[in-house]
Amino acid sequence: MAEFLFKDMLRKKGLSDLFNVESRATYPDELGCPPHHGTRRKLAEHGIDCSGKRAELLTKADAAFDYIVGMDSRNIARINTILGAAASGKVYMLMDFTERPGDVADPWFTGDFDTTYNDIYEGCKRLLEFIAEKHLKK
Repeated sequence: MAEFLFKDMLRKKGLSDLFNVESRATYPDELGCPPHHGTRRKLAEHGIDCSGKRAELLTKADAAFDYIVGMDSRNIARINTILGAAASGKVYMLMDFTERPGDVADPWFTGDFDTTYNDIYEGCKRLLEFIAEKHLKK
């Protein structure tokens, strides 16, 4: 959800060409699977298409990204294990950019994709503001 929501924000601001945004799985459970039907439905409600996406596993090569953003503390732990020191100073938790630091609400057991969408929207908005302030306003 975060990948496509962030890409949509970038597109609307005319910044798509400045970013390479890709999501990765930190566990192999769902490799090759499309986004959850609840995620697809929620994004579609907002006119965001995520068709064609299939889960790929995070690898050491992903440490080359400038920002590596996890949704919850479990993902952050896995990211740090997989990437190690190569990602030092690049790993962030999405909600830590907001006034409500912590984990993004996980809809896996609750089915509450509304709260998850709202968390991710707020986190992506603040992340973009952070990056813009740091890199784009020079």
